[in-house]
Amino acid sequence: MTPSDRPNRMLAAAGAILIYAALIGYIDNYVRVIADGTGLWQFQAMRSGMVALMLMAVMALPFAPQLRVVAPRAVLARALVQSAAMFTYFGSLGFLSVAQAAAGLFTAPIFVLLIGRFAYGHRLGPWRIAAALAGFAGVLMVLSPDPQALGPGTLVPVLGGALYALANIATREWCGRESAATLVVSYMLVMGVLAALVLALLWWIAPAAPQGAAGFLIRGPNWPSNEVLFWIAIQAIGSVVAVGLMVRAYQLAEASRVSVLEYVVLPFSAIWAWLIWGETIGPVAVIGMGVIIASGVAMGWRGRAA
Repeated sequence: MTPSDRPNRMLAAAGAILIYAALIGYIDNYVRVIADGTGLWQFQAMRSGMVALMLMAVMALPFAPQLRVVAPRAVLARALVQSAAMFTYFGSLGFLSVAQAAAGLFTAPIFVLLIGRFAYGHRLGPWRIAAALAGFAGVLMVLSPDPQALGPGTLVPVLGGALYALANIATREWCGRESAATLVVSYMLVMGVLAALVLALLWWIAPAAPQGAAGFLIRGPNWPSNEVLFWIAIQAIGSVVAVGLMVRAYQLAEASRVSVLEYVVLPFSAIWAWLIWGETIGPVAVIGMGVIIASGVAMGWRGRAA
């Protein structure tokens, strides 16, 4: 049975995505604290190092499951693609607003539909197409990007969305026989190695990084505060659990179905931002969240019979 022939367990996938979105929405709201005290590349390298330490501790237990890689090349390729997607997204924050960058990244469901249809022959019904388009429209309403500020640079996070879509499809099509733990660990380690290489380059060239979050992208190695170390540790723990749930969701159902559900990350992020930082949202954004939720419900409802 090929990955495309396996049944879609949409209810279980939706539950995994909801928990993933709640966790990611919470921990990512504290990236601003991390950005004030360290750089992106040190943050990613340290987070991956903490994940590696946790993994070694768990693997030392007598009852711990062993990580087995069925298709090493496929696992490595997926990890590289997903790492490139995340670095492209974060890199675009150097010259784009968060709203524009996030809107570009969340074009992923559209690319999932296109790649799935033309590369793997997935059938696309009108409900799935409509849900993806409606979800993306809801994203634009939540983020409210300025149309007058759009330009060639806007295509950079869109490239991140395309890479993210390919990584999500690879989860089921290339790595359907791998465990979720294998895919999470491989992604975290590859991202950590790549971040460490960039960090070493920054240490060598020593660019003058602005203070605070403005220097997040080009800041070299430094000694972070205890608060920053704490939130990096929370990121390590939370991201392993959250990304593991996301990976499992993409193994349970087709990427074109699950990717629409990922839109709920934005409402969760906005809710946590309101609870933690007191940031409020306007009525258009509230309507956009409703559209996002409706698109996910429509996709899940239509997918239950698949």
